[in-house]
This record gives sequence, C-alpha cells and structure tokens, in this order.
Amino acid sequence: MALTIGIDSGSTTTKGILLEGDSIVRRFLCPTSFRPADSISEAWETLRAGVAEKPFLTLTGYGRQLVDFADKQVTEISCHGLGARLLRSDTRTVIDIGGQDSKVIALDENGNLTDFLMNDKCAAGTGRFLDVISRTLGTQVEQLDAITDGVEPHPLTSMCTVFAESEVISLRSAGIAPEAILAGVINAMARRSAHFVARLSTQGPLLFTGGVSHCASFRRMLAGHLNSAVFTHDDAQYAGALGAALIGQRQGKR
Repeated sequence: MALTIGIDSGSTTTKGILLEGDSIVRRFLCPTSFRPADSISEAWETLRAGVAEKPFLTLTGYGRQLVDFADKQVTEISCHGLGARLLRSDTRTVIDIGGQDSKVIALDENGNLTDFLMNDKCAAGTGRFLDVISRTLGTQVEQLDAITDGVEPHPLTSMCTVFAESEVISLRSAGIAPEAILAGVINAMARRSAHFVARLSTQGPLLFTGGVSHCASFRRMLAGHLNSAVFTHDDAQYAGALGAALIGQRQGKR
C-alpha cells in the first residue's frame, strides 16, 4: 500500500505522521518555529527520508496554506475526527486541547462528523494557559502529574490568563502551597472543558487528544466533571496529522 504523510501545523507544535494502511511508520514532533513553514518543511523532509516514491502529502492546522508543495489542505475538524477513530474505533466524541485552542467533535456510529465546537479566541483552558501558570510557579507542564498527585485543589476564581496569573501570585504570597494552586488550576480548566463538551449533544466513548491529553491529572478531573470515562492514546497528540494522512490515502485511491 502507498505511503502517505499527514502534517498538522499547530500554533505551538508541528506534528507529522508517515502512514502505511492503518500502521504508523514514522512520527515527527517539534515546536512550531516563528516561521511555521520551516517547521512544516522539516517535518516533510524528516518523514519522507529514505522513501523511494514521493508520498501523498496532506496538510492541516493553522499553517496548512503556508507552503506550496502539499498535495492537499484540509481543515482540522475533519482530520481530528478521522484520526481519533483510528486510535479508538468506537470513539463518538473527541475533545482536543492544544496549545492555543480547544475543540469538541461529535461523531455518529460510523465515525461521520455530526457537529463541533471550537474555541480559538481565548487562551484560557488551553495548553498555553497551563504553561503560563506552571512557569509562574517555577515548574514545567511535564512535572504537573507528579506535583499534583493526591493534592486537594485550591479554588481559582479567574480563568483569564492575565488575571489568573495575578491571582496565582497573590495566592502564593498568601502562603498557599504551589501544588494546591496547580491542582486548582487543572481542576478549573477541566471544569471549563466539561462545560464546553456539555454544549454539544455528545455520546461516549470520549477520546481526549492534543498535547494536554498527556496530563493524567487533567484527564482524571475532566472525567469527574463529566461523570463519564475519558480515554486517551499514546498517539493522541498526533490525531490531526493521522487524520490528514488517512485523507491522503483516500485521495490516492480515487
């Protein structure tokens, strides 16, 4: 079967997949450059290295129209739905939280898109928000699970990035433990995400994708607010790129 490449040019990271059938042959991940086209080119050259015949390339994400060598450009929503279904075949709802946006996608029993919501106007509730607060407290997002494990969340009143940062500084000055503040931030984000999901008519199973899906404490709190199981996958951050590669396969069969 022909190899295809899907690249998801996100605001924070650029993800890529080299796909053969339903099997991932190669993955690519890097921070998105201040010139996103450079990151796309790096992904393309890395993924196609050693491949004799030029793979069909499908681009998605914010930067999908920034280069002229792609065979196809596709919106993120379509790609994330397809990618999620390959990662978990019975997925009916996808919640994707990336660096600077979040989206909820509803699928029917056959995996067809039925509805979606997207928030790309406010950083609150995104990976960027979590990163800002973590750095304010002198830690990194990758350490959050270890820091907040078993910690009672301290309430946070603001979800605006600017005001929340000020509130976090005030709470720290008042002697509130940083791990309790971080747990409170994650809990507030999870509650906000649950309200976002509730705006759509959705069904389970729910697959959590995007960079934030790696945070186990976020998944646990989100499941609590939804009163529903929340699943993820080791390749959840690649869902958009995976869906783009699948679209390339379908295009090649025509």
